[in-house]
Amino acid sequence: MAGARIFAPSVSGKMKRRLKINGFIVFLAIVLSALFPHIFFRRAQVASWDEFAEIFGMAFILLGQILRASSRGYKAEHSENSHSLIQGGPYALVRNPMYLGILFIGLGIVLALFNWWVVVIFLCVFIWRYLILIYKEEKKLLASFGQAYQDYQQRVPRLLPSLAAVLQKDMAEYLPLKIPWLKKEIGSILALLLIALFLESWKNVKSEGIKIYLKEAILFLTIIILFIFLITYLIRRTNHQQKDASSKSKNTL
Repeated sequence: MAGARIFAPSVSGKMKRRLKINGFIVFLAIVLSALFPHIFFRRAQVASWDEFAEIFGMAFILLGQILRASSRGYKAEHSENSHSLIQGGPYALVRNPMYLGILFIGLGIVLALFNWWVVVIFLCVFIWRYLILIYKEEKKLLASFGQAYQDYQQRVPRLLPSLAAVLQKDMAEYLPLKIPWLKKEIGSILALLLIALFLESWKNVKSEGIKIYLKEAILFLTIIILFIFLITYLIRRTNHQQKDASSKSKNTL
């Protein structure tokens, strides 16, 4: 969430309770999927739409992870211990980029593995968990920053970016990335990616056979390679922009 948090003794308790609830939801989803795989998982690719869904799902997972790494790293570097209103980087695209990253990751998992109707369940759970949380955080930010946050609300959408805003700027401007930021997220990125790939591989090999799956595996590998190039580009552009800003500051002095 953009901006500062209002610190209180109960903050850590609320965070732990939030993590417990999210963990329970994930655990429940895993248990139900394991108990009733024929209900939740797609059985076989009967149409090209299923193949497209799996490819886009994997892309959403990777994009969501990059967005979360960028948002967390940018906030940690620019929030001044959560006392400043952050309005740059991914927070210039949407006011809640970390939650948008969660939305992308969850939607990607559903598209890659599950039946289409599970998307509705996921969106309902997401709205229940995060939109209410966003509204509560906005009240705190309004109390902390007043008119500055109101102006920020008018300029930047809450969760879903506008297409015009995405196309107006270089991606590195609203999705900066640094190696230290990425290192903090690399564990969760690899774990989630490997789990999704394993489940997808097991399902497809079982239903279609190894030869047919190899073709899809090449597409997945291509997506991963493209995202590695994207990450490299974002890191280089971010370092270049930081050097330019540093040199301009020195010249001004």
